[in-house]
Amino acid sequence: MKVLVPFYSLYGHIYQMAQAVAEGASQVKRAQVELRRIPETLPDEVLEKMGAVEAQKAFANIPVCTVDELGQADAIIFGTPTRFGNMCGQMRQFLDATGKLWLSGALVGKVGSVFTSSNTQHGGQETTITSFHLTLFHLGMVVVGLPYAFEGQMRTDEITGGSPYGASTIAGSAGKRQPSENELDAARFQGNHVAAIAKKLAK
Repeated sequence: MKVLVPFYSLYGHIYQMAQAVAEGASQVKRAQVELRRIPETLPDEVLEKMGAVEAQKAFANIPVCTVDELGQADAIIFGTPTRFGNMCGQMRQFLDATGKLWLSGALVGKVGSVFTSSNTQHGGQETTITSFHLTLFHLGMVVVGLPYAFEGQMRTDEITGGSPYGASTIAGSAGKRQPSENELDAARFQGNHVAAIAKKLAK
């Protein structure tokens, strides 16, 4: 059973969450988990001005995702930062190239899930995930979120990401806040939950 975790990360926050998702998914017996980067659309000089080049070196060795790989997976867990309450442009451009998968029904019945990050606590995390779900529904996927069985999303003793729609993290206005252990636990739980459902469906 193959679980694919395609992610786009500018400063590394989503990459950390993707690693946790993959860790959780890999705990399901016979799950083959693969991380993939969504293709970059920004030129190097822009990334340099944004101060993102150094952060991206941490995951530069991860292969770039291809559209065909989506059709070969039993479950796909997408990671994207928020952009004004929506997925980032890089992810949108990648998904817009999945027309042949939609036409052939290659993703129908496969499990799809989403995790995200934003700079602020109310930075559009939930709308990013739920609007992403629309694309997954159009592709015929079985959409899975983060159930309240993960009790960490009910915590009130700390500021934390996470909702029934999916795991999330808060990067802070300057992007210096790193994913908390609770947020990483949410990502691990989501990865494990999605993989377990995909395993049942694969049978």
